[in-house]
Amino acid sequence: MKIREIKPADDAQMAKILRTSLEQLQLNLPGTAYFDPFVDHLSEWYQQTANAKYFVAVTAANRVVGGCGVGPIAPKQGIAELQKLYVDPAYRKQGAATQLLPVCFTYAKAHYRSLYLETFASMKAANQLYSKVGFKPLAQPLSQSEHGACDTWYLKSLAD
Repeated sequence: MKIREIKPADDAQMAKILRTSLEQLQLNLPGTAYFDPFVDHLSEWYQQTANAKYFVAVTAANRVVGGCGVGPIAPKQGIAELQKLYVDPAYRKQGAATQLLPVCFTYAKAHYRSLYLETFASMKAANQLYSKVGFKPLAQPLSQSEHGACDTWYLKSLAD
């Protein structure tokens, strides 16, 4: 699998992966990424946003099978958000997420001091992965949070 920056041609596939993933978990709710206005144009949003990048995992046949981004949430405090980590259900447990995360961490480290993320407790595999890679649980969301439906929050220092 190859990791690269998202291109406009990847937008439709990544939007489908994101929405399908949330639908399968019955998390296609208001207050989630499912309804973010820029989901269908991720490449454009990340290109236009300062200190933000979105990366996709691509097969040898050039099929997008997942993605993950870094974007500002509290830039004055040096905090970025790990955003929209979703993998095509047919490609889960094949290493896409574990290959995407280090690329996101390297990018974030060049611009921020820590990474925040929001998720759901019901996404057990995701929560296990976040803990494994150094995210520490928070008792409540950051005040800048945009996804009010999420019930689990993490922060990771990028100092190490």
